[in-house]
Amino acid sequence: MWRLKIGKDSVGDSGAWLRSLNNHVGRQVWEFCPESGTPEELSKVEMARQSFRDHRFEKKHSSDLLMRIQISMEKQFVTNLPQVKLKEFEDVKEEAVVTTLRRALKFYSTIQADDGHWPGDYGGPMFLLPGLVITLYVTGALNAVLSKEHQYEICRYLYNHQNRDGGWGLHIEGPSTMFGTVLNYVTLRLLGEGAEDAQGAVEKAHEWILEHGSATAITSWGKMWLSVLGAYEWSGNNPLPPEVWLCPYFLPIHPGRMWCHCRMVYLPMSYLYGKRFVGPITPTVLSLRKELYSVPYHEVDWNKARNKCAKEDLYYPHPLVQDILWASLHYLYEPMFTHWPCKSLREKALQTVMKHIHYEDENTRYICIGPVSKVMNMLCCWVEDPQSESFKLHLPRILDYLWIAEDGLKMQGYNGSQLWDTAFAVQAIISTGLADEYGSILRKAHDFIKHSQVSEDCPGDLNFWYRHISKGAWPFSTTDHGWPISDCTSEGLKAVLLLSTLPPVAVGEPFDVMRLYDAVNVVLSLQNADGGFATYELTRSYHWLELINPAETFGDIVIDYPYVECTSAAIQALASFKKLHPEYRKREIENCIATAAKFIEKMQAADGSWYGSWGICFTYAGWFGIKGLSAAGRTYINSSNIRKACDFLLSKELAAGGWGENYLSCQNKVYTNLEGNRPHIVNTSWAMLALIEVGQAERDPTPLHRAARILINSQMEDGDFPQEEIMGVFNRNCMISYSAYRNIFPIWALGEYYRRVLQAP
Repeated sequence: MWRLKIGKDSVGDSGAWLRSLNNHVGRQVWEFCPESGTPEELSKVEMARQSFRDHRFEKKHSSDLLMRIQISMEKQFVTNLPQVKLKEFEDVKEEAVVTTLRRALKFYSTIQADDGHWPGDYGGPMFLLPGLVITLYVTGALNAVLSKEHQYEICRYLYNHQNRDGGWGLHIEGPSTMFGTVLNYVTLRLLGEGAEDAQGAVEKAHEWILEHGSATAITSWGKMWLSVLGAYEWSGNNPLPPEVWLCPYFLPIHPGRMWCHCRMVYLPMSYLYGKRFVGPITPTVLSLRKELYSVPYHEVDWNKARNKCAKEDLYYPHPLVQDILWASLHYLYEPMFTHWPCKSLREKALQTVMKHIHYEDENTRYICIGPVSKVMNMLCCWVEDPQSESFKLHLPRILDYLWIAEDGLKMQGYNGSQLWDTAFAVQAIISTGLADEYGSILRKAHDFIKHSQVSEDCPGDLNFWYRHISKGAWPFSTTDHGWPISDCTSEGLKAVLLLSTLPPVAVGEPFDVMRLYDAVNVVLSLQNADGGFATYELTRSYHWLELINPAETFGDIVIDYPYVECTSAAIQALASFKKLHPEYRKREIENCIATAAKFIEKMQAADGSWYGSWGICFTYAGWFGIKGLSAAGRTYINSSNIRKACDFLLSKELAAGGWGENYLSCQNKVYTNLEGNRPHIVNTSWAMLALIEVGQAERDPTPLHRAARILINSQMEDGDFPQEEIMGVFNRNCMISYSAYRNIFPIWALGEYYRRVLQAP
């Protein structure tokens, strides 16, 4: 049976190859233990798997049941509080809300890890596992790193998320794409699956590929992975010259000016392209050369394939300027680098790229900023030296990205969302007014947040390595990951400031004030000239650079844009800090809040909405937009922006109450209800929190009562809340799971509702 191991318990036999700044606090790893599991546990696990399989087309998101089954058996959770169910027009009483909250908090306390964070699924994208499997396959490490149980669960996951038409989408809820279908088909084949496996599912995927234009129509990222594998020619790729890393920084196109995720993906891509690396041509690879194309492999027109992309994948079509750029690089630039002296320049560029790869590896303890760059960096280390220590240090960190649920084994979009979820959870629990009953939860969470703050900047010249300061920041996941993020730092700061107002005997000693100052310094350093906050760094280049975005599947990836969500979080954190520590950098904080609020107002659409870039979608951004303006001193009375925002949210309330937003809102930038106009507990919670913040209860509490009734009635028998549709997004077009939201936000919304609506004077 699979067991979730947390923190130092996750190290196992890999200790010699694992590095950590804080004894692995927050690390979460699944381990297969063949002798573990009672008959009751094993029966529950199999029932959960079968139920998902039977309903996979209707409910595409797993409910993290393997983790819940394990913890329920370990902690023997029971609740004596009765489940509350309200009739359609029944008044919402204080007793019903408090009972629901106590049941929710009791359950939520049981799934808190001993180190204080809440483990959970951060999967969703369907293009991550293939990169891992291809990398392990070409390096010969597949069976050494992934046991037969791991490989079986990967296959389970891929079969469970295959669409009815035989293809796979960009993410678990998306329609089939060439990118998703080819890469996941290849993954199954590399894992030994054949046409006859899974009731013909592999054959069905093969048919989908050929019917939609064959693998020549895969996106640029897919072309790169197939080239590495040897199932596609490098001449069919648009150039990614590593020499761009030798350019002077003042050029707007310098990769150091790009969004860090973008540059950290194209950094190893440029190395692999510059090397034209191809793995061993095995019988399976030779077979794939036949299977993936509608003509014999040697007859494929690779030059024509360079710019070919299936219509199902084309979210960001290449503009003309890109076609001209790629053609110039392909026909004029690249041929020069096969001869001296340009060949020596390429070698210098490749060495420079590897220096940056090693710097990133070492400063994230070989976790890397994300899963795509993680496996590419690992592959580059192997290409540079198959026996290198760097490659060996990469291997145990693969497990940090793997998560198992009833739908199988997935690769997460990060090494988890530990800090982010914990900071939100603290605020949600305190909002209920019941914190004195749950001090032990808050104490453990407080300890986790303390241990997760970044204590030092990265070493060396930060400008040379294109890094921002990080001392005092909080990351999205763990300290060992270490990348500083504006909104994570802000939410972490908000959480510890709230905890400092509670009795230390209950929640632990407050933060040292100097560490608070460090966090404030980071937040202030991240404000752009326009008042807005981007994610990891300042916005370093221009919006027009998006014209050279080569990733057909994603939007807005080239620079680190300022966002409403990040800006709002910064305002809220600084406003909270200012109340408790009014003298530190007072003038700068006041100016920062004032200009940030103007940015949020400027970003608001004419209909009163804000577009959500990190959650789905307009309800998410609406919550942040309203909260940010409120923290800056705006009210419903003195701010037309807040009035318009409230009107927008109220206009999207469903006829039966609540809110339910489809991921298509993100993709199409138009508010779209869930199919069947169903409410979603997370969207409903976000809208409630926004409206309560600016006095909806005094104007007309009816929408709030209806929403509260939906949340109360959605609670499950054990106090948990159901997992509904996916609620996270990145780069406009790819959805991602935030599994903790199903618990955090109903608790938070009902907590605010209880204190500020039902208990209001």
